[in-house]
This record gives sequence, C-alpha cells and structure tokens, in this order.
Amino acid sequence: MRVLVTGAAGSIGSVLCSGLADRGHEVVGLDRVPAPDGYAGAWFTADCADADAVEEVFAELDRPPVDAVVHLAGLPAEVALPEELESHLLTTAALLDAMVRHRVSRIVYASSIHAVGRERRTGPPGTVSLRSDGPPRADTFYGVAKVAAEALLRLYVDRHGLDAVATRIGTFNTQPENLRQLASWLSPDDAVRMFDACLTAPDPGYAVVYGVSANTRGWWDLAPGRALGYHPEDDAEHWATQLPAPTERDRVEDGFAGGEWALEHFHRPALDLKDIP
Repeated sequence: MRVLVTGAAGSIGSVLCSGLADRGHEVVGLDRVPAPDGYAGAWFTADCADADAVEEVFAELDRPPVDAVVHLAGLPAEVALPEELESHLLTTAALLDAMVRHRVSRIVYASSIHAVGRERRTGPPGTVSLRSDGPPRADTFYGVAKVAAEALLRLYVDRHGLDAVATRIGTFNTQPENLRQLASWLSPDDAVRMFDACLTAPDPGYAVVYGVSANTRGWWDLAPGRALGYHPEDDAEHWATQLPAPTERDRVEDGFAGGEWALEHFHRPALDLKDIP
C-alpha cells in the first residue's frame, strides 16, 4: 500500500514511517519541515492547513497515486481555540477535499484521548469503563478540535463513501512516566501495529478506536481496535516498579481519561492567546 503520512517528522510520524515501511508499505512523508537526515523515501514539505499546497502534493502523487492517508500533523499542545481549529480541523478538511478529488479512499486520523478527556474512571484499574461509542467529552480546546475533526471525518464517510478510522491516542512514549500512563500508554511498536491494522482492515467505514497498549491497568475498550485487527502486545505494567511513588496529584489525574488536561490548570478563555505555563 502506498501511504501518505502527514506530520511525518514528528515523534509518532518518524516511528510510523520506518515501521510501516518495514511492514511492506511504501511511505510518502509530508511535513512543514524538510525530511530528516537518513530518510530515503519520497517527501513533501508543505503545511496541511494550506489547501492549495495540499492539492499540489496530491496532484504530484497522482503519478502514481497513494492508496491511503495517515494524518498525524497538528499541534500537540493546548493553545487558543482558533489555532487549534486551524491545526486539527482545517488540515483535515484540506486533506479530505484532496482525497475526494483524487479518489483516495482511506484516511487514518490521529485523534486523541482528549476528545473524551473529562470522562472519569468508574471502576478499579483494569475494568473497562470508557467505550468508543459514547458522546464526546473534551477536556480542552485541543480536545474540542479533535472532536470536530472526527465529526468531519464522519461527514465525508457518509457523503463520499470514504473509509475513515479515528485513533484516540493515549500517551505515546518509549515508556510510561507516571501513574496515569500505566493505563494510557501506547508503545511505539503497538502504534505501528495499530496504524497498520487500520490501513489494511477490510471496509472499516467510520470507526473510532483507542490507541493504547494492552495495559494491565487500562480502562479503555480495546474491542473496536481488535475488530479491525489491532492486537496490542505491550503492557505498561512492565515499568510499574520503576516509577516514583505516586503523589495525591498523580492519583487525581489517574481518575480522568485526559489526566491533568482535565484539571483547572488548563482552564482558560477560548480566545486567550497566552500559552499554558
């Protein structure tokens, strides 16, 4: 499969570019920055928020065309609402319009657990209490933008018959770093497994899956991902004894899907341009 990966120079993107290539995919990278040293595949330098630039990329990719898009590009932080919407919603719109024009039928989107970040864990660790078919419950403007992008994906599935999978990623990291991440961790190897499954699953239509590993303390429903062929193999529990003793703040954060992003520290007016300290 020939796959366009946006945000290819980022932390997840760089892992996926090599991991998907190892699984036999032909990867085309797209980012606002040039290709990193050592990258050997095709690469485009463009901003996904620029619809004209995205169209130029797709026009060039018509020789030969891509089969699917993995959309990772976007700010990974909480900023003002207009910037969040441009970074996550408008970039998705530009890609979807180009996909329709160039008959690319599948997109796998890096959504976020922050789309439901204010959901609370209602049972002991390891008991599933957060499912993917419930209503959104964003914890931040970042989460709101992810919810909006998911809604846009669904619209294009309904209008144009695309296949679109939204992966609500937890905590992508080499290893978990605190109590909450013993539930929310997504390992690099499982990230590759998940995106590969979402790219190759037959006729997924519109689907939402949780992007976490097979964590002993996890409380997010992994069944939708398994239905698409994502079978996580790593477990954050391997690192549990190496973490510092949890503080009371750690325990509070552990009760929310979005962790500290659901707490008052992240409260701000929607049009406040100051960064979170």
